[in-house]
Amino acid sequence: MSGSQMWVLQEVQRTPEIGIGELATRLGVHQSTCSLLVDKLVASGCLIKKRQSADQRRVGLCLDASGLTALAALPGPAEGILPEALSKLPVVSLKTLHINLEELILHLPGKDESCAGTPLSELVAAPDATGKST
Repeated sequence: MSGSQMWVLQEVQRTPEIGIGELATRLGVHQSTCSLLVDKLVASGCLIKKRQSADQRRVGLCLDASGLTALAALPGPAEGILPEALSKLPVVSLKTLHINLEELILHLPGKDESCAGTPLSELVAAPDATGKST
């Protein structure tokens, strides 16, 4: 299971009956990307879609037994250590970092806008036995 899928499970555990829109905001991805992640987790039996108890018109997400099992085996935070470190920075530092990263992105060769909503963990090839990307 990918890191982004584990992060989805962790967010659903934190907020049972969370909607796709709210979940996408927390993950920092487009709603369609979030929907694809959720659909894979529903198909694999890790998540359940159900009507929210507060508003029966809305669908929320809940963990299934397989999702609970996967989270129990998780050694650390699914979102990784970067979001935690960023949350500790003062606002002025975050704004400066944002400006500098925008400048860096302008200088990257071969930008592909179609990958904008895809987590990096899904873009990078898995390393082989020698540690090199495949």
